[in-house]
Amino acid sequence: MSSWIQYPPTGLATLTHYSLPEGYVAACGCTPDSTKYPTAALSQMAFGSSANYGPGCGRCFKLSLLNPLVSTPPFTPDEIKSVVVKITDLCPLSQVGWCSGTTERMNSAGSQLNFDLAYPSKAIPGDFFPSDEALYGYKDFGVWNITYEAVSCLSSWQGTSNPKALGSVGALGTSACCPAEPTGNSEDTCPSYSDNNGLPPNTATSDSPMLRPIPSTLLVGLVLSWLVLR
Repeated sequence: MSSWIQYPPTGLATLTHYSLPEGYVAACGCTPDSTKYPTAALSQMAFGSSANYGPGCGRCFKLSLLNPLVSTPPFTPDEIKSVVVKITDLCPLSQVGWCSGTTERMNSAGSQLNFDLAYPSKAIPGDFFPSDEALYGYKDFGVWNITYEAVSCLSSWQGTSNPKALGSVGALGTSACCPAEPTGNSEDTCPSYSDNNGLPPNTATSDSPMLRPIPSTLLVGLVLSWLVLR
């Protein structure tokens, strides 16, 4: 496999979108409440792992729309729309497609990086993506050319105001890593899970109701019921 992409703090990329249910715990293991705010998946070779968490987890980026990858005639938005996202998921590497960029090749649009925005989402306005349905016959252009800029999560991401949206699910232990503000330092940045770079920093939070352990009294009851039904 190619080496992980060492990308600059600003640059060009492509933007797609995918469905992520509210409350879903994605690859990084970020808390369910993180889905109430703008999040995205990052293409695997920039994410830094082929499974679970990687150095991309928890990072925040300002994504600004430029123009659709494909539109005839060319579509130019009247205004530049931007959103600050937190990386909570990875977009798997493929031979072709938007998340196929590596250190040795670009994706189908000529970019190394692709951000896959969790959208539709209550956290993002329904008209975030500009369109001209009367002219083109559809609202969704699908893939956009964008600029990205690495930004501080604590000062830029909407979810920072909600402590329950920060950190990782405690019940996942060392299988999760979702820093509130990764800086690149080993004490606050996730290693590559697939490279087995050691234990991640402790980013667990107690605000993880979806994955709390089953109470012992309930567990005993379930076991007894199972024995009776055998």
